[in-house]
Amino acid sequence: MVTRAFSTEDGNLQSRSIITSGSRLSKDINLLFSKKSNGDVYKKEDAAAVKQAVRNLLLTNHHEKPFNQFFGANLRGLLFELADDFLEFEINEAIITAVTNYEPRANILGVQTSVTGDKNSIACRIEFQIISTGVIEVIETSIARLR
Repeated sequence: MVTRAFSTEDGNLQSRSIITSGSRLSKDINLLFSKKSNGDVYKKEDAAAVKQAVRNLLLTNHHEKPFNQFFGANLRGLLFELADDFLEFEINEAIITAVTNYEPRANILGVQTSVTGDKNSIACRIEFQIISTGVIEVIETSIARLR
């Protein structure tokens, strides 16, 4: 339900109809860049668009986005840190901070991480709610050293 506040300049509110706006649709380009038959690229909508945006935010390091040096969660930068209990806390905080600051369509509900120090890998499970629809989504991803 949307509540509107009107001033006295709005006139007689008893006889005026009040129009409320609906929920805003989220749309993004599918990053696979698959081509439709008409030459256009496919789009992601609603939950899929927000899920793709959160995943890209997690996989982006600091200084990768021009003119916005702190965009991203910088998880690859944490791969070579000393694997202790504090590292998992630091990863959780980096994820929560990145999503809170750079993805206004998502609300973090929970973050679980697992660090494997011997293999230099981080496994993450992020549960978030899409604000416009209330749908709860889960992303599971892992980041590992390539060499």
